[in-house]
Formats: sequence, structure tokens, C-alpha cells
Amino acid sequence: MGLKKRVPAKKAAVQREVGTQLSFALYGAANRMIRLHKPLLEPLGLTFPQYLVMLELFTDAPRTVGDLGAALGMDTGTITPLLKRLEVSGMVTRARDKSDERRVLIALTDAGEGLREELWAVTDKIKTACQLTEDGLEALRGTLKAFARPAGE
Repeated sequence: MGLKKRVPAKKAAVQREVGTQLSFALYGAANRMIRLHKPLLEPLGLTFPQYLVMLELFTDAPRTVGDLGAALGMDTGTITPLLKRLEVSGMVTRARDKSDERRVLIALTDAGEGLREELWAVTDKIKTACQLTEDGLEALRGTLKAFARPAGE
């Protein structure tokens, strides 16, 4: 009986180690993703968040700042400076919506559009680096999306 009491205590101690924490695993995975992207994006003059914005704009542009922020899970205070830097670098334009001056529309420039194939190639290289099957990638993506944006929130 004394042995049974020690096993749960030992198990509880192991569960409190940083390496067993979900947050630690997610932190490590997120850092690895950013490190994998960095050498592929630096020659293009883009940061990881800028890359995400560009991918969103390739899907549909022009877009409002609010729409882009919502799609990427970024608040206005985060996405606005990022968009300003993309504008300065010549990748996007920012213009007031003529039908509603409160909204700012983001569109790709010719230079931004010119990165489309190179940025999709980055996506393919990352998929290869992850060494997961297409089914494995889809399952992982589904799990992470469900975790990041739980139903009912």
C-alpha cells in the first residue's frame, strides 16, 4: 500500500516538469516554425508575420485592415505597423475605402504580387522540412486550429 502512494506522487512530480507541459511543446514548435522560415524569408526582405499577411493577400485582395487582422488573429496595434512596413518596402498599398473613410484597404503592388510563386515555394519547403505526411499535416493543422480558436469563443 505504501508503494501505491509513492507512485502517484512521483507521477505528479513528472507532470510538473517543464518538458511535460503542453505550453512548452507549443512554444518549442512555434519557435521551430519561425526558425525554419527565417532563412527562406530574409532574402525576400520579409519577416514571418509579414509572410502570413502576404499569403492572406494572395488569397483575396484588397482587404480591410480589420479583415486581415481577424483572419490572422492579430489586433490592430500589431497588424498596422506591420502593414506600414510592407507599404514602405513596396509590397502593399494602404488606401482609405472611398465608400467608408473609416476603413483602410490593403492591396498588393506589382512587386508584392511578384513574390507569389516564391512565397508559395517557401510553404512547400516548410512542408517538406516538417517530415509529415499530407494526412499528418492536415490532422496537426486541424488540432492546432481547434486549440487556437475553440468553438464558442
